[in-house]
Amino acid sequence: MITLSAPAKLALSLAVVGVRADGYHLIDAEMVSLDLADELTFAHGDSLTVVDEVGRGAVVTSGEDNLVRRALAATGRRAAVTLRKRIPAGGGLGGGSADAAAVLRWARCADVGVAARLGADVPFCVIGGRARVRGVGEILEALDAAPLVGQPFTLLTPPFGVSTLAVYKAWDSMGGPTGALNDLEAAALQVEPRLARWRDRLGDATGEVPVLAGSGSTWWVPGAHPGGARIVARATGPLA
Repeated sequence: MITLSAPAKLALSLAVVGVRADGYHLIDAEMVSLDLADELTFAHGDSLTVVDEVGRGAVVTSGEDNLVRRALAATGRRAAVTLRKRIPAGGGLGGGSADAAAVLRWARCADVGVAARLGADVPFCVIGGRARVRGVGEILEALDAAPLVGQPFTLLTPPFGVSTLAVYKAWDSMGGPTGALNDLEAAALQVEPRLARWRDRLGDATGEVPVLAGSGSTWWVPGAHPGGARIVARATGPLA
């Protein structure tokens, strides 16, 4: 029996820099790992049990579309996996990608192509730490994580998720809007207007300007501002 941590990722900046002929969007982002993490336990067998320790937001099922099952299939491995969900699902924090990355680490699969086919955030989640992420997530440039390790970030995740596909479609239809730190914010707000209320709630509570995590729905600000439904998470170093 082996237990692995699956840290969340936070995009400190995210620029959409182009669209490939096949419709996939090209990004240029800076990502860091957080100490907010799911936990996967691997044992002999062939099953997936999901234990929801978040208790709010999108529901993660153990069906065939779960990224743990897809990662196992991609590596040709079997296991009885117990997944303890602590990263809010559908919040733009890479929870599913982190889980898939943990499977790849367990299976000792270092193929970036396999990781990228599972999802754009999976290659980064395999290595963790801090990196510049480009292309469709497959081009990684490791950055020095030491200056950020231990730095706190305050997260506020609404009790609903936002479809990444819908956000990118909205970004296209809006003519490719840009943002100070996250180019997807305007598109996400168009897809899910309720996000504005949660942004303002975090801003009013902290005095900071919230930034959307990925395509949403989590908003984050730098620093530790505990209270309410807010989560204070800290940057961590590489997983390898």
